[in-house]
Amino acid sequence: MATQPKHDVIIIGAGIIGLAIAHYVQQTGRKVTLVDRKGVAQEASLGNAGAFALADILPLASPGIMRKAPKWLLDPLGPLSVRPQYALNIVPYLLKFFRASWPDQYRKSIVAQSALLDLSASEVDRMAQIPQIGNQIRTDGALHLYESEREFAASQSSWKARQEFGIEFEHLDATRLADLQPGLSSHIKRATFIPKWQTVNDPFEFAQTLWSMVQQEDGGELVEREVQAISKAGEVMLANGDMLSGNHVVVAAGAWSHQLAEQVGDKIPLESERGYNTTLPVEAFDLKRQLIFGEHGFVMTPLSTGIRVGGAVEFAGLDAAPNYKRAEIMLQKAKRFMPDLKTEQGTQWMGFRPSLPDTLPAIGKSAHTPNVSYAFGHGHLGLTQCFATGKLMAELIEGQTPSLDLTPFNPSRF
Repeated sequence: MATQPKHDVIIIGAGIIGLAIAHYVQQTGRKVTLVDRKGVAQEASLGNAGAFALADILPLASPGIMRKAPKWLLDPLGPLSVRPQYALNIVPYLLKFFRASWPDQYRKSIVAQSALLDLSASEVDRMAQIPQIGNQIRTDGALHLYESEREFAASQSSWKARQEFGIEFEHLDATRLADLQPGLSSHIKRATFIPKWQTVNDPFEFAQTLWSMVQQEDGGELVEREVQAISKAGEVMLANGDMLSGNHVVVAAGAWSHQLAEQVGDKIPLESERGYNTTLPVEAFDLKRQLIFGEHGFVMTPLSTGIRVGGAVEFAGLDAAPNYKRAEIMLQKAKRFMPDLKTEQGTQWMGFRPSLPDTLPAIGKSAHTPNVSYAFGHGHLGLTQCFATGKLMAELIEGQTPSLDLTPFNPSRF
């Protein structure tokens, strides 16, 4: 076993959250070492939908969700499913999810999520002033699409909640919808437009740009090794037997983070929402902006590298083989809504979204090891909340008062 010279800040995870933390920590004058078993942005940050979803203040765990859940869970290809062989494993998570859907907790989660997204918005704006970042961000807005008046009417409570927190939107008539996105089928009856919604040219390229900045700013280092364990003294043991010792350790390892947290005594109920997508060639459709099909649990995003059709949630753990039939079903649905969509020559992908029962991430210090902190569980909002998380983590490491109250995000809250 070889122990390397002591590092300053060790960040476990080189996805978009870890990279953003590295950037913000560097601004305080500290040196960073990123550790990742696969390298930069090789997990959820590789193939996500590419949106700064700053209007997504509503938790998945919402009043009434449990009435819908049985229908979804019984459909193995529906927008939310649990593999039968994983059902017992996820019972403790679902019980906490159910509690988070009660009106009192739901309201608290909205308030907390809104505060984090407000900070995210200001940090995205600030980071966009950096040319290599800003040149990759598009503000084209997004369209929520509905197949029926019933579906549109059912969405109104969610829009009322968003309006309460200052989110701009516009309910559209048919003419306005056709202007914003030609080529939709008659199956689409209504739509709502969010004008300030932003997307990136490509999430992997975006992450690589951030990594280049980290390297250039202060020689950020990458150790491409699997982390085997974290000791209660905050030492990081790698799979090859080497030991890393740091002044501070940040666990930002996405869907694998809870395994490391448990080693230092912090039991955090993280699950992986496995998401699927297909990226079609750019010329597959003239997609103007991100389209959101909420009832079906998928989105379509125009990227510089293609058109990405994906979403849905599958609970099956970290080890089960992908079920790419889920990606095929979403593509079939997209074709139904856009008859001219060319569905050939697509590339399929599956990734692990790290999610906590109340839809809020864990941001804060370990309850048992003072020099270990956590930044994971962002679910569908990893890219959206990366810069806010980076800012908050840098403040915590420096002993500064955080930019917002972190009580709702306390890793020990469960």
